[in-house]
Amino acid sequence: MSTTTLLIALYLTRFAAACLLRYLNLRHLRRCGCTVPQGFEDAVDAEALAKSASYTLAQSRLALVDSVYDSALLIIFMFTPLLPLYDHWIASLTDSFVLRGVLFMLVLTLVQEVLDIPFSLYSTFRLERRYGFNTTTPGLWISDFLKSTLVSAALTAIVISAALLLVRHSPALWWLWVWAFFAIFSIVMIYVSPYLIEPLFSKFEPLGDPDLEEEIRGMLQKADLRVKDVQQMDASRRSLHSNAYFTGIGRVKRIVLYDTLLKQMERPEVLAILAHEAGHWKKGHIWKRLALMEASALALFYLVHQVIAWGGLPQLFGLPEASFLAQILMVSFIFSIVSFPLTPVGAWLSRRNEWEADRFAASLSGTPEALASALVKLSKENLANLHPHPFYAAFYYSHPPVVDRVAVLRSMKVEQTSG
Repeated sequence: MSTTTLLIALYLTRFAAACLLRYLNLRHLRRCGCTVPQGFEDAVDAEALAKSASYTLAQSRLALVDSVYDSALLIIFMFTPLLPLYDHWIASLTDSFVLRGVLFMLVLTLVQEVLDIPFSLYSTFRLERRYGFNTTTPGLWISDFLKSTLVSAALTAIVISAALLLVRHSPALWWLWVWAFFAIFSIVMIYVSPYLIEPLFSKFEPLGDPDLEEEIRGMLQKADLRVKDVQQMDASRRSLHSNAYFTGIGRVKRIVLYDTLLKQMERPEVLAILAHEAGHWKKGHIWKRLALMEASALALFYLVHQVIAWGGLPQLFGLPEASFLAQILMVSFIFSIVSFPLTPVGAWLSRRNEWEADRFAASLSGTPEALASALVKLSKENLANLHPHPFYAAFYYSHPPVVDRVAVLRSMKVEQTSG
C-alpha cells in the first residue's frame, strides 16, 4: 500500500468514525426525543420537544452534507494534480518567498469561503428561518460576508507575512519565533477585537436597564472582579438565538448581553448566567486554557519544523517537491487525522471547567435555581438537543448536557456567597 493510499484510508476512517458518532446521536434522539426530561416539565411540552428534535435533525443533516462536501474537495485537492498545479501557479506569480506564501493562503481562503456560500445561505435563509430564528436580511448577509472576508484577508496577510519573514531570517529556530509571534498576536487581538473588529458587525450600547447594571457590578464586586463596560448587543438583527459573554482581558474586560437574552430572561436569571461567566474568570479558566493552547502550539510548531526539515513530506503525498506553505498544508492534513482521537480529552477539560463555573455561580448568587431556570429557558429558546447520546456528548460536548447541569444545580443547597 502506498503512503498516499494509506493517508486517504486513515482520513476516511476518521470521517467514518465521525459519521458513526453522529448516527448514534441521531438514533438516540429518535428513541428518546419524545420524553420530556425531569425538571423541564413546566417549560417544555411535547410540541416544543418535537420542534427541538426536528431542528437538531435538520442541523445534523446539513452538517453531514457539508462535511462530505468539504472532505471530498479536500481529498481531491490534496491527492490529485491540483495541489502541485496550484503550488506551481503561485510560484510563477512572484519570486518573493513571503508574497508567495501570502498569496498561497489568501487564494485558498477565498476559494473556501466562496465554496461554502451555498451552505451558509441555506442555513441562514432556509433552516434558521424555518425554525423561527433568522432575522438576517439578504443585504445584511452580503455586508457581513464582504466585511468578514476583508477582515480575514487582512489578518491572514499580516500573520502569514510576519511568520514567513521569521522563517526566512531564522531557518533553524523559526518554529520558536513564529510561535512567540502567534502568542503575542493572539493576546493583542483579545485586547483590540472588542474595539476594532466586533463593532464592524454589531452595535454595542450601554445596558438599557441601569438597575440591572448596578446589580451586575455589585455581584461582580463580591467576586472581586472588575469590568470596564456592561453592554448590550443588537443580536436580534441577525438571529433570535440568545447568549451572553465576557470579552477582552485585563482592564478592558467587558460584559456583552444579547438583546434577545434580556427579553427572554428574568433579572435573577441574567445575574446567574453572568455569575457563571464570572466563574470562568475567577477560577482562571481563561488563562489556563490560553496557557494550554500556547504550550500545545509550541510543541506543534516544533514538530512541524522537524517534519519539514526531514525532507520526505512531499513524497508521502506522491510529490517530488512542494513549497513551504504546501508542506504546511500537508502537515495540517495529517494533524487532522492524528488529533481526532484527542477530541474527547479537550472536551472533557472544557466540561470540567463548566461544572466548576456552575458551582461558582451557585455560590456567588446564592440561588442555584436561578441558573437552572436560565439554562432551561436557553434550551427551550434555542431548541437545544435535550437527549444527546452519552458517548457523543463525551466525545464532542464542550459543555455538560443541559439536563445533567439542571439536575445537579437543583440538587445543590444554597451556599454562602464567596469571592
